[in-house]
Amino acid sequence: MQAPRWVYLLCAAGLFAYQTLDALDGKQARRTGTSSPLGELFDHGCDSVSTVFVSIAVCSTMQLGHHPDLLFLMIMMSLMLFYTAHWTTYCCGYLKFGYIDVTEGQVMAILCYMASALFGETFWTSKLPVIGAPTWVVPIVFSVSAGAAAIYNMLTVIFTGGVGKNKSTVADTSVLFPVVPIMTALLPAYIIYKKSPSDVFEMHPTLYLLAFGLVAAKVTNKLVVAHMTKSAMDTWDSSLWGPALLFLNQYFNTPVSEYLVLWICLVYCLADLCIYSLQVCTEICDYLNIFCFRISHPPRKMSAGSTPSASPQPSPTPKRTMVTRQSASRN
Repeated sequence: MQAPRWVYLLCAAGLFAYQTLDALDGKQARRTGTSSPLGELFDHGCDSVSTVFVSIAVCSTMQLGHHPDLLFLMIMMSLMLFYTAHWTTYCCGYLKFGYIDVTEGQVMAILCYMASALFGETFWTSKLPVIGAPTWVVPIVFSVSAGAAAIYNMLTVIFTGGVGKNKSTVADTSVLFPVVPIMTALLPAYIIYKKSPSDVFEMHPTLYLLAFGLVAAKVTNKLVVAHMTKSAMDTWDSSLWGPALLFLNQYFNTPVSEYLVLWICLVYCLADLCIYSLQVCTEICDYLNIFCFRISHPPRKMSAGSTPSASPQPSPTPKRTMVTRQSASRN
């Protein structure tokens, strides 16, 4: 069943609005004097989740569901690109952008939506003149080429640009260590996909990619927090229990329907990500004495025996670490 063309127009408009607001949030925070680690976490945390949804939507627009291996490759590559960008930040101390980066990728996604809105979904399966390849080959070749070049450049920075001791990370840990958490999230996705007796990925690609995408988003958020707190990352994350259920179900010859276990995995991973985000945001707000969605400051907590001043002022931003090491490794 083909989606109505207005759906693609709505996707294009939504992605354009998201891209614009994502570029303006920092300027607004600086204009109102409300820049804080909470804003940084919110910015990159929302980006980590939106990457999953935008990647799935664009691949669906180009009809890549008929090519499961290619669909899997494109989604995993987008998740790895986003993680690697913050991996470089964890190593060199600031976020670097290339000549072809996330903005160009978002523009290409908008163009894909517009092409489907104007010409219909069959546009992507029509043959190109001369070479006879389907039209979706063009954006795929561009994406894979640009993604490979970006990963190469970011790995170069990772191996040569560490700001810690002996070119280590900001937490004085090995620059190679962050590869462990993301591999524990992405490798099981490939193994379960290839070993599934019921072809769970081919039959339910959106559910499957959402589940593992949320795991990758949780790991990326923990990397952002590790950079903010200059602390090491854990090799194990609680969100991995979701994929572990799928793996164990396959190991015991799928006594439970893989479709049912996949739903359990998705719900668990979503709840785990929400709980972690709530805990970290609450702790930052309490420490900085700020609200999460309001600019005004909450009233300061008074100790026993003290009297409030006539005009309480918001507490200054502390210069020490905003989040404790324990919360960075929580969950």
